[in-house]
Amino acid sequence: QVQLVESGGGLVQPGGSLRLSCAVSGGGVSSTTLRWYRQTPEKQRDLIATMSANDVPDYSDSVKGRFTISRDAAKNTVDLQMNSLKPEDTGVYYCYMTRFNKRGPGTQVIVSP
Repeated sequence: QVQLVESGGGLVQPGGSLRLSCAVSGGGVSSTTLRWYRQTPEKQRDLIATMSANDVPDYSDSVKGRFTISRDAAKNTVDLQMNSLKPEDTGVYYCYMTRFNKRGPGTQVIVSP
């Protein structure tokens, strides 16, 4: 059974940084598409970062230049480095593995003074 568990969320001031991590068990993260989504307090869910199976990253316009997605095959994780955070980055962040159509329970990020 594949399971994904996110961690690293928290409260941060505008301009700050956080690093989210998604630990995957029951399946490898190599050569598969991995995604990070954000659900806003208004319940809108947006795709914000994708790592393709051949290691090509892609980002939504709202996070491009500030967020970086990375895959660590040795740790079997997919991480999201978030810099220059803004209040509109607030939300619950989920990782998603397309191969198994699975996502984790999410981790809360709050960006506030």
